[in-house]
Amino acid sequence: QVQLVESGGGLVQAGGSLRLSCAASGRTFGSYSMGWFRQASGKEREFVASILYDGARTEYSNFVKGRFAISRDNANNMLYLQMNSLKVEDTALYYCAGSMYPFQLLSSREGDFGSWGPGTQVTVSA
Repeated sequence: QVQLVESGGGLVQAGGSLRLSCAASGRTFGSYSMGWFRQASGKEREFVASILYDGARTEYSNFVKGRFAISRDNANNMLYLQMNSLKVEDTALYYCAGSMYPFQLLSSREGDFGSWGPGTQVTVSA
């Protein structure tokens, strides 16, 4: 498994953009599928996007499709989430997550991820 630290969160106006980054430790980052989840205050954590270990495939939740883009740089152990056209309802703590096992298939299920970062707060104002 990998150790993860997110960055890039902050306060932005509705309609604006942010790019989240996730730095991973360990030489096996490129073996793990990765994902982004988020948790709004008072709500359960929910899936946002995931990307296959080699970057060949991605998956998005319906509420971010067309607005967010997940990407990865395996050479530098980095995961990204480009967020455009942000809405007030996108306000949440965003988590980077690594799959439970190496070479795992793409998933949107929280239980399939075994490594989690501490999260980075994204706040979208009206």
